[in-house]
Parts: sequence; structure tokens; C-alpha cells
Amino acid sequence: MKNVVLLKAGDAATAVRRSAGDYDRWFLQTLGLSGYRFDILPAHQGAKLPEDLSGYDAVMMTGSPLSVTRLEPWMERAAEFMVNAADRGLPVLGVCFGHQLLAHAYGGRVGRNPLGREIGTVEVQLTKQGREDALFHGLPERLAVQATHEDIVVEAPAGATVLAGNANTAVQALAFRPHVRGVQFHPEVQVDTMRALIHARAEGLEAEALARGQPAGERVPRLLAGVAPTPAGPRILTNFLERFS
Repeated sequence: MKNVVLLKAGDAATAVRRSAGDYDRWFLQTLGLSGYRFDILPAHQGAKLPEDLSGYDAVMMTGSPLSVTRLEPWMERAAEFMVNAADRGLPVLGVCFGHQLLAHAYGGRVGRNPLGREIGTVEVQLTKQGREDALFHGLPERLAVQATHEDIVVEAPAGATVLAGNANTAVQALAFRPHVRGVQFHPEVQVDTMRALIHARAEGLEAEALARGQPAGERVPRLLAGVAPTPAGPRILTNFLERFS
């Protein structure tokens, strides 16, 4: 049994929670509970973070509707917690917001993506270093993943290695330290959840498409039609927990 600290960094939209559950549930559903025990700590609500990490095997952080570009005290505390956990030898994985917060913590820069929100099932390509990294063990050079984000890591921290990217987001995965990883995409998100996320953001997605001169009424149906299973997601999470801890 592996004991994992799962830092919850926000709450999904009400409509998403009703149909697909909240951020923490997505991890539990995708990984399953066989062999893993999760302590879910709502960091965004000021949850007390453990000082003694001797009983834990890994730390993970969820995504969030909030932004690292608008730092709040709880974010700084969570960032310090993850860095301290890594310094003590614990594997740490940040997903989406968690990935960006780790980049901030290690001296990188996070900003709004000038290309707009990336959402839906997208393809990322592993770099040479990514192909050799244990996080992507057993996966092809190009892989489909689920994504939804507006912010990106604009500048990776000194010493970090880019493991994956695509045309929308050059930094889709980072190795910060030997046992610290971040992914901009969502390996925990499954098909039904991605569809719920697109439906919940339909109005904003349509407005953004119109602002960019795209035809009315096309973007949301196209995104929904493109949602597909992403078996690489569970494999990435399992690789992290089994190969880093």
C-alpha cells in the first residue's frame, strides 16, 4: 500500500461536479484504490499540511480554476510544502495548476497563453529526454491526452528539462528535479469528464472563437466530436507512483 498526499487546489464548476465529480475524485477513479491510499487535503481552503512526511510515499497536486499569476498565501504555502517534500526525497507530481505552481516555486515564469485556452483531447510529442523519462515509460513518442488550461509555463526554471510539448503549449511536461515532475495536461481526466468540462465552458469557448474570427457555432461541437479515450493518462499516473516512489 502506497500512501499519497493529494493536494486539492480548487473546486470544479458546479455543473462539472454534478456530472463528473471534483478534481480529487478524478484521480481516485483513474488510478483506483487498489494499492493506494490518498490523504486528500484541500489546500485552497487552508488545510493544514503535514509536517511529518515519514508515512508518505508521494505528493500530488490537482488542477484548479485559480491562477498562479494571481498568487494567494495558500499557494505559496503549498509550493513550499511541495519543495520541502521533494528536498526530503519524496516524489512530487503537479498536474496543470500544480505543474505551474511547481514552476513558480523553482524560479520559472507562468503566464496566460497568447494562443488561448487549450481544451479537449490533444496530441503532445515527447522530447528526446521525455522518451527516456520514467514518467512516460512504455508510451509512444506522440500521445493523446486530455487538456484544459489558459495559463502556461512561459519560462521553465533553470535546470528543469522539458519532456513534452505541442504547437499550443511548448512546455507540456517538465522534470524539475530527479523525482519531481509536472504535466500541463490532465492524465487523470477521462472522456466523460472532458465532455463535461467542454459543456461547462461552452459559452466562453464560443466567445473566444468569435473574438479570433472563427465561424460561429463551430468550436464547441468540433471539440466534443474530438474527445477520445486517452490510455496514456492512467499509465503516466501509474508510472509516477510505481517508478518514482
